[in-house]
Amino acid sequence: MDKETFLVEQLVGADPYKLTTGLIVPRPIGWIGTVSADGVPNLAPYSFFNAVSGMPPTFVFSPGVGMRKDTLDNVRAVPEFTINVVTAEVVEAMNATAASAEAAVNEFEMAGLEQVASSLVAPPMVGECKANIECKVTNIVAVGDPAHGNALVVGEAVAFHVAAELLDGTRVDQAALGAVGRHVGNTYSHATDLFDITRPA
Repeated sequence: MDKETFLVEQLVGADPYKLTTGLIVPRPIGWIGTVSADGVPNLAPYSFFNAVSGMPPTFVFSPGVGMRKDTLDNVRAVPEFTINVVTAEVVEAMNATAASAEAAVNEFEMAGLEQVASSLVAPPMVGECKANIECKVTNIVAVGDPAHGNALVVGEAVAFHVAAELLDGTRVDQAALGAVGRHVGNTYSHATDLFDITRPA
């Protein structure tokens, strides 16, 4: 097959970002709840997000340093966050919270969401979500260009909240969860086209 080669040092503007987000798909969405030093809740989605360890459960998300700064400012001031799992039922509300807003704006209220108190951390959770995870920040690492790169926020889970109908013990029914993934631009996908492959011994 014919392939076009792009040398990163020769890419300009948003081209590196466009190639990255167009190829690494679908990306899970970290709908991140935080709280400011003044106690104002914030809610914002991040598709630079993933799980990176299971023992202990550890998650990362990566806000841009030159863009929306509420979340990053908040986790530096109050080093805790919630992850609110995005499914079809809440995807429109998630999208509404993607808009940049003043630091004093409570996106839970703006999007008409139920703001539920967490058990062990200060930031609230989205009541409408099928699952939520409470986390405490363990590290914040600068990544990429100092002015236009990202911060990698690392957090360990301290509590999971999962709808009972999704569970068989601690096993989560993937079809019933119906998570939504992020692609490029305005494109998303439903994690419902599932198939199994047996791992080799």
